[in-house]
Amino acid sequence: GVLGSGDFARSLAVRLVCSGFKVVVGSRNPKRKASLFPAAAEVTFQAEAVKKADVIFVAIFREHYSTLCDLADVLAGKILVDVSNNTEINHHKESNAEYLASLFPACTVVKGFNVVSAWTLQSGARDGNKQVLICSNNQEAKRTVAEIAQVMGFTPVDMGCMSSASEIENIPLRLLPAWKIPIFLALGLFLCFFTYNLIRQVIHPYIREQKNKLYKIPIEVVNTTLPCVSYVMLSLVYLPGVLAACSQLYYGTKYRRFPDWLDQWLQHRKQIGLLSFFCAALHAVYSLCLPMRRSHRYLLIETAVKQAVEKKMTIWVEEEVWRMEIYISVGIIALGLLSLLAITSLPSIANSLNWREFSFIQ
Repeated sequence: GVLGSGDFARSLAVRLVCSGFKVVVGSRNPKRKASLFPAAAEVTFQAEAVKKADVIFVAIFREHYSTLCDLADVLAGKILVDVSNNTEINHHKESNAEYLASLFPACTVVKGFNVVSAWTLQSGARDGNKQVLICSNNQEAKRTVAEIAQVMGFTPVDMGCMSSASEIENIPLRLLPAWKIPIFLALGLFLCFFTYNLIRQVIHPYIREQKNKLYKIPIEVVNTTLPCVSYVMLSLVYLPGVLAACSQLYYGTKYRRFPDWLDQWLQHRKQIGLLSFFCAALHAVYSLCLPMRRSHRYLLIETAVKQAVEKKMTIWVEEEVWRMEIYISVGIIALGLLSLLAITSLPSIANSLNWREFSFIQ
């Protein structure tokens, strides 16, 4: 059974029908909502739907739970699967699932399917996250819901008793929890190097020689800053491993716990490395765009005019030519190697490599 007629309820009904389940949908306006659901699903009033189902997905907002109180007698003994989420982390003192359980003490409440999107339900587990987090105080009810999830093509994960519901409900609301420190670190480094390069390339020439080079800020200054951030971030990927090894050698054991700051640093290495690759890729794009600037064309014309005035036939400098050719060649190779490191750090790629292969690439 599915109580609700929103997008998630519709996607849930579609997935259940495609998985071979007999589905009955409970709605306050069944005639108007029937066209939204697959033909194989029966759309009726909530009271009728509750009578026909043993496992009921409650796909309505927390604020509307109280509207089901009139069905308390019919719901007694049923398994209620709470799929709701909040708009803010820890918005209420108790989780939605615990609140639902308090309203219907004669029912068995299971928290689940809230981390799965409506798109994933409609498209199938192959196009989204396959894990379905489940928690409840009743083991048998959890086993029943887990079996339904498996038939639907998902991987159920037992998160324990109902006290874990708050944690499960907070998961969809977290914004890049593992990326905050690396992103702030990258921004801090960028600001430091950008300020230094701004003073060196723009402010200093203006003060000493009265040359206006503000045009360099959008491209040249940023392009000089990005590789600085990239190689510092890359060094920060491998430095904590060296510190951890020194710590183990100093204490003569690998079972001693690392300090909290080092432990956090080790856990953020993948994110720091990917940000390093991001800055390096941006640097490559900015470098390719340097000859496209209007200022570069003006400088070329100015150089040509000076050469004509001075009657110089050529300004070819062999050393500078070779230096630039080697610089670009080595830069391309370095970006390729960094791309290899970034790709192999992705979970889908890293899981296909054994430890020796991964270590060889590193």
